[in-house]
This record gives sequence, C-alpha cells and structure tokens, in this order.
Amino acid sequence: MKRFRSLVLTVIVILSIISMSAMAYAEEYVVKVSSPSGAPGLALVTLAVQAPENYTYLTAETITAEFSNGTADFIIAPLNAGAKLYKMGKSNYKLAAVVGWGNLFIASQRENFTLDDINGAEITMFGEKTINSSIAKFVLAENGIEPANIEYLAGASNTQKLLLSDAESIVLTAEPALTAARTKNDRITAYSVNELYKAATGHDGFTQAGLFVNAETIEHYPDVVEDYLEKVKESCGKCVSDIPAVAEAAAEMEILPNKKVAMSAIPNCTIRYMSALDAREQIEITANIDLKQFGGAVPADDFYYGAK
Repeated sequence: MKRFRSLVLTVIVILSIISMSAMAYAEEYVVKVSSPSGAPGLALVTLAVQAPENYTYLTAETITAEFSNGTADFIIAPLNAGAKLYKMGKSNYKLAAVVGWGNLFIASQRENFTLDDINGAEITMFGEKTINSSIAKFVLAENGIEPANIEYLAGASNTQKLLLSDAESIVLTAEPALTAARTKNDRITAYSVNELYKAATGHDGFTQAGLFVNAETIEHYPDVVEDYLEKVKESCGKCVSDIPAVAEAAAEMEILPNKKVAMSAIPNCTIRYMSALDAREQIEITANIDLKQFGGAVPADDFYYGAK
C-alpha cells in the first residue's frame, strides 16, 4: 500500500511539473499579429502600442501573401478575402471573430444633399469587384435608390480627393478618410451605409473585417489562442468605452492621421468583437450578397474556429 501511495504521489508530482512547464512555456510564447492600418487596426491598437515589435501592418497588396506564408499567429483582414483563400487551399487560417462591421459612407458637398439625389445621378465608388462596392450597390438597390451610372476609383483615399475637389460629386468613402475630409471642408454631408444595410437586413452592420488564427497555433498553443482572444475582445470594447485611449494609441502607432481625427472617426468605424460561431448567420447574409467574393459559396464548417 505504501508503495502504491508513493507511486501515486510521484505521478501527481510529475504531472504538476509538466503542467507548470506547459503554462510557463505558453506564457513565454510571443504572439505575432498582422493587420491593415486604418479602421481594422483599431481593433488591436491598444495591444499593439504595448508591444509594437510584435505587430506588422499590411497593405491591400500584401494581405494574400501574409495568409500564404503562415508566419503570423493572428491576422486581421477583410473577412471575404480570408474565406476565399481558405476555400482555395491557400490559407490555413480559421476565422476566430468578426471585429469590423462596416465603415462605409456615401458623401457629397452638395447643398442639402440627401440620398434621393443619387437617383438618376452618377456616384463614384472605390474597390470595383470588391465586397465594399457589392455592399454599397446592394443597400442602394434595397432602399430603392438607383444611380444612373457608377464610376470606380482604387480606394477610399481616391474618392476622398474627388469629394474635396468636386463640389457636385457623390462618392462612396470610408472612415477615417471621411473625417479627414471633413476637417478640410465642413460642408460635406455623409450617410452611413450601415444604416441602409440595417434597413435592408435588420442587422447592425455587415461582416467586414475578421480576426483569423493560424491552425498551427491552435494546435500547439490552444491556451495562448484563448488568452489572446480575450485580450482582443477587451481591446475592441475600448473602441466604445475608452475612445480617448484608443485614439491616443492609434495616433502613436500612426494607423490614423492624428488624435483629433481618430476621436471623431473611431465611433464610425464600428469596431466590436463577436466570435465567429456567434456571427455565422450574419457572415452568411453578407456572403450571399456576392458569393464570388467568398469563393462561390458560404464558408464551410471547418472555416470557423471552435466548430465541432
């Protein structure tokens, strides 16, 4: 009996040492994160400012390569891009959460500008054949608004320049470009695409930016993943509860032009955290607006982190 008790105690001690070693190893693991700057970067900026060496900021041109090389533990990216790459077998990143719910606006300098002015007029959008233009066209159509013509420029900064230079133009733009434009011209009137989306679908914003987690990190460091997701949830919450702190961090990290612009732009960037599984219905609504942007089908079960 004594030998048995001694053996049990030895096993317990060994398991405790292994458990403590695993915890210590997890605590030492440094999470590497990649994200676009601008609105998507706000979700993590209060974390990034604490350890900037662990955060990489991407351009639109480098997002696909970042998914392919698999060096980051987490990536923030357009949700549809991550879904399409996963479906094509060019990414092993699963969707952990939705963090960006739409930062698009329709704006003009026109006097007494209303959405009715778009009927029979020309509107200039950015991102032809992207989910942003698909959403914009969808909400206009669903709300009975029919432009005579749609022109395209490359990005929100391009439509911002047109908005400032042509007093008669009507453009699709996005935060923080809209706030930056308004600091130069207070005659600009803007309408939220999210409000039109809610009128069409009943939901507060579309699933625009996702937080993706590397499948290898999930396999080897599951506790690290869960711990970091809790930190991201808290960081996203500060975009509502502590805007000055987020604005200061955004200015320091240079993902927004300055603190003044950040203070005004952050509420319009619609940053909030929702787990991928909880957001699945809304993801599928967004996907069905333009399935080509999602690789031709709504994401399968294995795309979602935590799916059984």
